[in-house]
Amino acid sequence: MSQLLLDYYKSIEESSRKMLDAAKSQDWEQVVRCEGVCAVLIEQLRVRSRSEQLLPELRSEKTKIMQRILFNDAQIRYLAEPWLEHLDEKSSERSQFLH
Repeated sequence: MSQLLLDYYKSIEESSRKMLDAAKSQDWEQVVRCEGVCAVLIEQLRVRSRSEQLLPELRSEKTKIMQRILFNDAQIRYLAEPWLEHLDEKSSERSQFLH
């Protein structure tokens, strides 16, 4: 069962890699879709981890996977910053017309 938990981490990593690839190509709709997949996998992992534990010998692999996920996340945030600023500007423009 411990391997199943590790598989969730691997799936989350794969989804975060796809999200990063989409961000690199500025496919923000795909980024959002991958983010949704990550959210589902994370929730499934949370539920599963309540009744199962990762074996000590798998914890270092989990740590490496988590580090790669965090790296992907940082890169996605860096790439998304200009896009998010653009959305903020558009929102500000719309709110000016509404008041």
